Amino acid sequence: MVKTRHIPEVSYRNSDAAGLGVEVLTLRALRARAGTSHDLTRPQRPGFHLLMLVTSGTGVHTVDFTPYRLRPGGVVWVRPGQVQQFQPRSRFDGPLLLFQPDFPPPGAASPFGPTHWQLTGRDRALATTAAEHLAAEYAALTDAPPAAAGGLLAHLLGALLHRLALASGARAPVYNDAFLRFRDAVERDFTGRHRVADYARDLGYSPRTLIRATRDAVGMGPKEFLDRRIVLEARRLLAHTDLPAAAVGARLGFADPANFFKFFRHRAGVAPGEFRSSLSRT
Repeated sequence: MVKTRHIPEVSYRNSDAAGLGVEVLTLRALRARAGTSHDLTRPQRPGFHLLMLVTSGTGVHTVDFTPYRLRPGGVVWVRPGQVQQFQPRSRFDGPLLLFQPDFPPPGAASPFGPTHWQLTGRDRALATTAAEHLAAEYAALTDAPPAAAGGLLAHLLGALLHRLALASGARAPVYNDAFLRFRDAVERDFTGRHRVADYARDLGYSPRTLIRATRDAVGMGPKEFLDRRIVLEARRLLAHTDLPAAAVGARLGFADPANFFKFFRHRAGVAPGEFRSSLSRT
């Protein structure tokens, strides 16, 4: 069994209503619940969605090793498998939604959406209203059977997620079909396929078409896009498990540990061991 080393994996558990796939609370309530028995400033890897809307205060929240500065109107969406960390001096507050991957309506919780964005004006008011409506219904339905409460709460959660998607997507690029197919294939196969030519062949595109499609969509070539996904998972595994670096490389499709060490150092700027040691000082 692989033991957690720096980052514990957190499973979903609703403290209000067992069997209900969503929990609605506030960041202040989460801190009070944790008390002194749980250190929220430790990095964690939740196995569920964690969505927060900042309505007061300021601070920093880190997701997948990237810090985001938060203020009222800020939204942070931590998806299952991402690494997140509350910073010690952060004191922002607002609605906090914890929900299982299969709870929202199909298509409402994209795994590829933004992690952080800033709501202003009308978008901020509408999102806050939607979150307050969800919180009120959640409080009213806590004692109801999960099967009875789940349908309404899933509908309201879907409406909130759609509202947030409209706000965040207003400035997002429109991705072309070739890139979307490539992105999905990378997410499915990146641990075993590292050659862009293989993806192009399986998707029925020429490598040149895939290069053009990826650059048009995200401003980088397909090899860069693929390598970034691989190194992100390498960081997660190095942070989250006690697997030796060579075993991390093997899990990501590197038969030769030396090739993984070279790849990681080139992409991350440090050796795998140095990256893991840096987390001990966090």
